[in-house]
Amino acid sequence: MLPAVVTVTPATDADRAALGRLFQLYWHDLSELRGSMPDRDGVLVAGRFEERLATPGLVTYVIESDGRLAGFAMVRPHEGRHLMAEFFVVRAVRRRGVGAAAARAVLARTPGPWSIPFQEENDGAARFWRALGAEVAADVVEERRPVPGKPHIPPDVWLFLTVSG
Repeated sequence: MLPAVVTVTPATDADRAALGRLFQLYWHDLSELRGSMPDRDGVLVAGRFEERLATPGLVTYVIESDGRLAGFAMVRPHEGRHLMAEFFVVRAVRRRGVGAAAARAVLARTPGPWSIPFQEENDGAARFWRALGAEVAADVVEERRPVPGKPHIPPDVWLFLTVSG
């Protein structure tokens, strides 16, 4: 099987509806870790996608694999660094290099200091981000931080690293 052609482009208004649907899949994946349940309409996080899009400085990227919609990344400023606020690839392309290629592309678009948080109990994400961090930077530092307003869940792991240009 040939490696997928992965593209990462800034999202446009035309991508909004599709990204909103992908955002539900993203939260579905996280529901296993966070105990999230859908509302009576079957929606996991009503309004959360629109809230995210309104975040000051947020840049949303569309991830495609071989020309097909495969995920998204959301980046915003945080504490003087670039924050990988959200990152998602659909299950059909996981462990095929699509996520790593997309993450590398997003990081390369904005060299400098980065923060990448993830949940330790999400084994796949923990392996993914640690391996990617070690690949793209020599200065990776790891820290655990409580999740604001959610003392009942384990702290997030934050990777701090610098991507050179």
